[in-house]
Amino acid sequence: MLAVGKKVPASLTGILVGDGSPTKIRLSELYKKSPLILYFYPKDNTPGCTTEALCFRDNSAALKKAGLSVVGCSRDNEKSHQKFREKQNLPFPLLYDDTGKITEAFGVWAEKSMYGRKYMGILRSTFVIDTTGKITHVFEKVSVKTHALDILKAL
Repeated sequence: MLAVGKKVPASLTGILVGDGSPTKIRLSELYKKSPLILYFYPKDNTPGCTTEALCFRDNSAALKKAGLSVVGCSRDNEKSHQKFREKQNLPFPLLYDDTGKITEAFGVWAEKSMYGRKYMGILRSTFVIDTTGKITHVFEKVSVKTHALDILKAL
């Protein structure tokens, strides 16, 4: 997993699903103007991921006031991200990791286990990235109900 003080690889790209049509974008474009909260979550429209997204949505004004932008990232496709954003009225974009390179570079694509079954998936984690591309904070094993507030307290 990328650690505090490390630089985000400059070549990473994904598909940004926001208010307009989905767009291929360099990750560096997302933190160029303001520090970025990049949170990784396993799956759109699942209970834990929805709770986490709603926590960011409900605290978006406070995060914006603190000068932070928010982007959620998973390996769900563009259509899934669009439905999730619309259904939950999310005011921030979601990033589709179409190649898997973003989740792998951040070290959040890993073997998981549920009920004795092992599988590959995204570890719920969050990175705060400054405008130079340096990671300033890493949050692992987050509480989905209070995650945005926990970030505000830590910053």
